[in-house]
This record gives sequence, structure tokens and C-alpha cells, in this order.
Amino acid sequence: MSITVCWDPDAEQPPARLAAWRSMHAVVAGEKEQWLALFHPDGLIEDPVGPSMFDEEGKGHHGAEGISAFWDKTIANVDRFEFRIADSHAAGDEVANVGTITTWLPGGYRVDTDGVFVYKVGGDGLIVSMRAFWETERAMATATKVSD
Repeated sequence: MSITVCWDPDAEQPPARLAAWRSMHAVVAGEKEQWLALFHPDGLIEDPVGPSMFDEEGKGHHGAEGISAFWDKTIANVDRFEFRIADSHAAGDEVANVGTITTWLPGGYRVDTDGVFVYKVGGDGLIVSMRAFWETERAMATATKVSD
């Protein structure tokens, strides 16, 4: 389990970048409650943005209940995560991270998902929205059987 970044995570960072960093750490550690605590009670997750196998209507996952259900439907079903953030652009109360999320799935499969991951925080530093721009077909094309 790892997170690789190209900026200094120990240096003072904008609040949205810190929230994104904390979110990645909670996911890698499998800490659902820690991850949920990072979100505003009325928060929104769109991962990926638009209709998908995780959100057929493409309206996102809203509020604490919706965000918790998102974890159960997606994150909880992954054996291991690795985040590689190649670049990060912070502006105002948002950050856009460019990188790859590698997931190891049950059955011994590995999938690399390239994307842009946008976090917006409120004045309290809690995540108001997380929007992930990635393509399902492109990610699934990377699926590789790595073990039984």
C-alpha cells in the first residue's frame, strides 16, 4: 500500500490538497470511519463523473449516507490501493490531482485508472465534493491477472 506524490507533503499545503492527501491515506489504510469524517455532511462524490457501474443515473453520491454507501460499493471491494499523483494543481478551495490509482481486485486482478481527481473543501476544511474524471473502458483495458 502506498501513495507517491511529486510535491513535498510535509510542506504547508492548501486545505484542499491536505484533504485529498488525508482521503488517499484513509483509503489505503482501509479506514472507512476516518475517511467518512473528512467529508462535509452534505458532501458529494462523483467517481467517475457521469453515469457508471457505480452510479447508473450519474447524479453522484450525496450526504453521509450516500458517501458511506459509495465506500461499501467500491472501496470496500478492493484488496489494495496505490495512488501515484504525478501533479497537483491547487486553486482557491479546490485541488485537481493528476495521477493513477492502481487497484488490486479479488481474483488476482490489477487495474490502473488514470484520471484527474478534483476535491473541493469548505471553510472548515471538510470535503464538499470529490469529482473523479476517468474512463471505465480505458481503466478496464489495463486489467491484468497478476495472481490466483
